[in-house]
Amino acid sequence: MPTVLRVDGFRFHFYSNENDEPPHVHVDAGDGECKFWLEPIALAFNRGLTAATVRKVERLVFEYGSLLRERYRDFHGR
Repeated sequence: MPTVLRVDGFRFHFYSNENDEPPHVHVDAGDGECKFWLEPIALAFNRGLTAATVRKVERLVFEYGSLLRERYRDFHGR
């Protein structure tokens, strides 16, 4: 589960065994986690994060979207 980005206390990472799903990123935030689809960017799920935290993560996913998509393709080979 490689970490591809750390910013503002959030850890963005991928799992290696999810090749059948569309491009996405998992985000750990200490007290919970969420998952965002990358094309188009949308919340896939949230476990334990407040709405305000999810909005902050969403802004970061938009801000770093190109980097996250590139690293997703590099990691998963597609």
